[in-house]
Amino acid sequence: MLNWQRRHIPACSPQAGTKPVRVGCVNYLNARPLWHGLGKRPDLFSLKYAVPSTVSTWLHNGEVDLALVSSIEYVPAYRVVPGAAVTSIGPVASVAAFSRKPLTRARSVALDSSSRTSAALMRILCAEWFDIEPEFVTMDPDLPAMLQRCDAALLIGDRALFVDHVGMGLRKHDLCEEWRGMTRLPFVFAFWTGRPDALTPAHLQAVRDSRRAGVTALDDIACAHYPHNESLAATGRAYLHKNIQYRFDVDCFASLQRFYTSASKLGIIQQAQPVLFYDS
Repeated sequence: MLNWQRRHIPACSPQAGTKPVRVGCVNYLNARPLWHGLGKRPDLFSLKYAVPSTVSTWLHNGEVDLALVSSIEYVPAYRVVPGAAVTSIGPVASVAAFSRKPLTRARSVALDSSSRTSAALMRILCAEWFDIEPEFVTMDPDLPAMLQRCDAALLIGDRALFVDHVGMGLRKHDLCEEWRGMTRLPFVFAFWTGRPDALTPAHLQAVRDSRRAGVTALDDIACAHYPHNESLAATGRAYLHKNIQYRFDVDCFASLQRFYTSASKLGIIQQAQPVLFYDS
């Protein structure tokens, strides 16, 4: 069972000559508001960027000290930064399954290899909401190839957000909307987590400041993400304002509990995870 716990982590102020904390950032539009201001603090952070699955691997391998990880990647050996996450009350638009026939008739589903959390969510919804037991095939995010191999395809990020599914004659199933229909809860896609001794109070404050700066600069962030295409930037601005939230509240904890419990029942994780926090 998921426990909402805060564990005190001894912390000290940064010392002169201390190396910056190595940070893994997800290079998707919806993640940018959380790391928006971190690059302005090279004294505290050294940043590198990749897709969610790669960022999680960096953390597990010790290549970074702090990472914006997909929810399914968390283990209690880490600590979570309180208050900041990538969440949605649905629809999210950028995490979706595409199919030519009703999803309840799908016998096979191609899963985008970029995010293990979205793949886990797809498997849970198939089992508990759509009442199907399809074959799951992990593939690179190439929609035509995925639908040539399988009846349905899960895509995340820009590839899902900008698919002209109507023009392609496809059905689009928004996974966050489906999750909310099943649970009446938001979905938590990612949050900051890292080694227990990785962050001092100054680092935690800088992460909180970065989130605050990010959520007040959504229009600028969308423009920076699509610097040469105003049409895409306009879609990105609307997406950040309407589809994504950056809080980590009681409903989010309830959602994580539900998600981890279901993932455990399906054997996706060994057991539901207690979530432990950095002391703020």
